[in-house]
Amino acid sequence: MIFYQECLGGELAIQKVSESPMAADLPSEAGAHVLHSALVKDNLVLMASDMIGAALVKGNDISLCLNCQHEDELATIFTRLSDGGEVKTPLHQSFWGATYGELTDRYGVNWMLNFSRDQKV
Repeated sequence: MIFYQECLGGELAIQKVSESPMAADLPSEAGAHVLHSALVKDNLVLMASDMIGAALVKGNDISLCLNCQHEDELATIFTRLSDGGEVKTPLHQSFWGATYGELTDRYGVNWMLNFSRDQKV
């Protein structure tokens, strides 16, 4: 989440399992896990936890779509998120009239970034 704060900006709050009442009911090694985190910037709220379980396969679990408010923001965030990751689809003008691109960040999270001049945010 610190990486995403560096990419997106905003205020970050993180609560680890060890800082919660749940800590008494879980194995001690669970204490370092993130129970709840929230990154807040303007109308953007990105929440995350790593208390999902062992059944997920990294790489096919989720894709996040971020609709940016202006083209400069899109380019900056795309560059930051792709640092150490892999660009799947470079930023380009899409058939639906938006600037769009896809990447997988350094942590294996898939992102779709979009900016439309006609969007009503």
